[in-house]
Amino acid sequence: MSDSCCGTTAIEIEQFTTTQQASALPVVVIGAGPVGLAAAAHLAERGIDFTLLEAGDRVAASVAQWGHVRVFSPWKYNVDAAARRLLEADGWMAPDADWLPTGAELIDDYLAPLAKLFGGKIRFGAKVSAISRLGYDRVRTAGREQAPFLIRLDDGTELQARAIIDASGTYTSPNVLGASGLPAHGEGEVFVDHTLPDVLGADRDRFEGKRVLVVGAGHSAATTLLALAELDDTPITWAIRAGNATRAYGGGDADALPARGALGTRLRAHVESGRIRLLTGFFTHRINATGQGVEVVSRDPSGHEQSVTVDRIVSATGYRPDHSIAAELRLDLDPVLGSTRTLAPLIDPNQHSCGTVPAHGADELAHPEPGYYAVGVKSYGRAPTFLMATGYEQVRSVVAALAGDWQAARDVQLDLPETGVCSSNLAEAQEQRVGLATGISGGLLSASLPLATVSAAESGGCCG
Repeated sequence: MSDSCCGTTAIEIEQFTTTQQASALPVVVIGAGPVGLAAAAHLAERGIDFTLLEAGDRVAASVAQWGHVRVFSPWKYNVDAAARRLLEADGWMAPDADWLPTGAELIDDYLAPLAKLFGGKIRFGAKVSAISRLGYDRVRTAGREQAPFLIRLDDGTELQARAIIDASGTYTSPNVLGASGLPAHGEGEVFVDHTLPDVLGADRDRFEGKRVLVVGAGHSAATTLLALAELDDTPITWAIRAGNATRAYGGGDADALPARGALGTRLRAHVESGRIRLLTGFFTHRINATGQGVEVVSRDPSGHEQSVTVDRIVSATGYRPDHSIAAELRLDLDPVLGSTRTLAPLIDPNQHSCGTVPAHGADELAHPEPGYYAVGVKSYGRAPTFLMATGYEQVRSVVAALAGDWQAARDVQLDLPETGVCSSNLAEAQEQRVGLATGISGGLLSASLPLATVSAAESGGCCG
């Protein structure tokens, strides 16, 4: 190899393994959540060896953090087809298809039984710190595709794989409070609760009787606000950047996911009654700890400031993907969303809600690094338009591609709730059984609130 720093240099590449040896390695799936376990189910059905790495100490560790929350979509859209076939062959009885499960029910009644079928193929406490190619950094090209992937764990353990399905999600990388994408001044100096604390359960003592600020305009913010409204002597302030909350209220009774529509309807009623104080045009800029509480100061783009002093802050500002573990892989990321460049226009929240996202699979998820696929919510980058059903179709397509079945990989089909697959009376049926399906386990209210009509065109893009 030339010692010169300039000119054309021939680089000799040591061949560490043959193509045949690499193909005998397992596929590594990162993340034992709903989509990662669905990927494992499809791999198992096709007889492809795999190892599933989960950073937590249990199945779906991130889902467990919001186990008290009820999802918007019923069971019939939350169970992957391959997972269903494997479970039913083992004697599993599917839950009520029209039931809206909580995160805890999703784990106990579906994900945990599914994980048991995979036995020792799941490794817990296995946090991935970096991914590369064996013997190759990102610059080296010759022979790259034949080299196995190298996965390094936090404890120093290294594994090799023929392909990687990254379903690690975004739950551990929330967005900041600062309105410009940067942390607000002083943000790291005060305690901030992130999305979906268990306000009516384990975390009740932290919120009851306190002045609480919720920042964010999505369904997670709405869920937390509705829970807080159930606590006595708890003043609630809701801060959003928009000039009004129309988008945050969503589609109301016009929403194809009734539970999602009910969430916005009830939130609007609390704001109009004065139970929740709404601050619009709020661009979090500075946080100061004072003797009277925590002062949160907004400074909008024109320089106008407003402030509120509270005891607790809940940041429901969404999530962003962390691609740092794949820094040595060749990724083609959209500069706006952080998804693949091909997928970005299909999921752009400025153009799409979760129900208008077209079907997509291995082709749209592929990177210049063959064999590496980010799937599930991580594949969407910063777009908040993801549904579990979308992730299930993604991994079905990706596993078909890894099996060499490109006809199946490219036959992508997706029937999402906005197309009319949801029953219009689903929310009412759930209310009769456990209370309103507002995102909180067991429901929130025993009596319905007046409905407010919001056109579908004004509906927000976040999906639960």
